[in-house]
Amino acid sequence: MTDPISDFLTRIRNAYNAGHKIVDIPASKLKLEMTRVLFEKGYILSYKLVEEKPVSKIKIALKYHPESKLPAIKKIMRVSRPGLRQYRGVENMPRVLNGLGIAIVSTSKGIMSDKEAKAQKVGGEILCYVY
Repeated sequence: MTDPISDFLTRIRNAYNAGHKIVDIPASKLKLEMTRVLFEKGYILSYKLVEEKPVSKIKIALKYHPESKLPAIKKIMRVSRPGLRQYRGVENMPRVLNGLGIAIVSTSKGIMSDKEAKAQKVGGEILCYVY
């Protein structure tokens, strides 16, 4: 696998499209931190790290609207990719859907949303947009 972040986002996108309640993703520290940000911002119900011998997994419980059964995440897309990295300073931090969505940013202080990065006055690599 050449781009584990794209694989992470694609697994979540495919699980939502198929109507699954839970998705399993191979674990890494970066993916676990991205999952934490999605949980804190309310895009997923819960997550759990399952440590098994060959490969640890992250189990993510996906969130749907209770009445209409629409997914909580309408779009999740990769921004920075291995062939073209996208870095932004704090003054050029993108606003996703005019502030309704989030950008997940890898900063020197860890993985966080764009709003947290602005509050802490740090820039970094824009990993993905979620709305």
